[in-house]
Amino acid sequence: MAELKFIKMSSEKERSAWVTGTIMTDAAAIPIVSTDLAPSDYWENIRCRTTAFRNNYTVTPGLYAVGAPDKASDVFVSANYKLSFDVLRKALKGLNAWVLVLDTKGINVWCAAGKGTFGTDELVQRISLTQLDRVVNHNKIIVPQLGAPGISAYGVKKASGFKVSYGPVRAEDIRAYIAAGYQATGEMRTVTFPLFDRLILTPMEINPAMKKYYPWYALIILSIFGLQPGGIFFREALVGGLPFLLLGLISVIAGALVTPVLLPFIPFRSFAVKGWITGLLAIFLSTTFIAMFRHLNTVLLISTYLFFPLASSYIALQFTGASTFTGISGVKKELKMSIPLYISGVVVSLILLLVYKLGEWRVL
Repeated sequence: MAELKFIKMSSEKERSAWVTGTIMTDAAAIPIVSTDLAPSDYWENIRCRTTAFRNNYTVTPGLYAVGAPDKASDVFVSANYKLSFDVLRKALKGLNAWVLVLDTKGINVWCAAGKGTFGTDELVQRISLTQLDRVVNHNKIIVPQLGAPGISAYGVKKASGFKVSYGPVRAEDIRAYIAAGYQATGEMRTVTFPLFDRLILTPMEINPAMKKYYPWYALIILSIFGLQPGGIFFREALVGGLPFLLLGLISVIAGALVTPVLLPFIPFRSFAVKGWITGLLAIFLSTTFIAMFRHLNTVLLISTYLFFPLASSYIALQFTGASTFTGISGVKKELKMSIPLYISGVVVSLILLLVYKLGEWRVL
């Protein structure tokens, strides 16, 4: 049996600041990763939560070492989404363990399990590719509970000889899980969605809304209000369109920020309805207490109360993909019911704007 040896990182490996060295095993030289997140890691995590940077935020699949593991050390399984990997390695601080990273195409554990990339076949293949049976002298691997939907413990055991144990929902509970003899308590098995977890997900909702929809919305609004019989005029576009640009921002905040934050307290189960209620309240408060909106034409006011709560509703509906308690069938049903209402609301709102413009031009 070969002795495990530690060596200094080669220059080739130094491209990853979180890789601090390598450990020689019977199978190969395994990278050792730090359990302390560097400022660059935190910065990348912020970018990941706020921009499209998350679409390519990955770790190379394979086997990694934490601390000074040996052949008897535990093996934890993770996704190659860097944010998931960072959460796990940070939670393993002070422990000696192996981390087997699956190729989930840069998707987190739970979503990848649903899509099948965090699955039995990939786990079996990764065990084989890393020659895990030569690295450890036991046959136990610990899979995060959120990855359970994609993993067949029987299938893994039959194909690889390794026995799957399901760890706690949260990586921060791993120490307690080990101390309890690898037994998870009911609390460790419970999926929660507290305020902080909801709040840190909101930038992912705000950013797409502002980048994907708001510029087109602003262009349409300024064009409509700037349109005059003699052409399109900047002053009219700004004076008439500014209130609606601000109302657009308010509806985005209501749907993408306020609704997720107040999610448990807003009536009804439907995210679309929750967003509509929040949007309606936001528009009511704005048109009641902000002077800029108190003098809107009656037709414009009707259009405002029709369109903007629906916009908040649509944005809030996108949050179903980030929540911990929505299912695909329920989301599809909600979309089927909501989309026709959104389309109808947009059409009627545009008709009302047309009526307003014709009245402004004294055609009606």
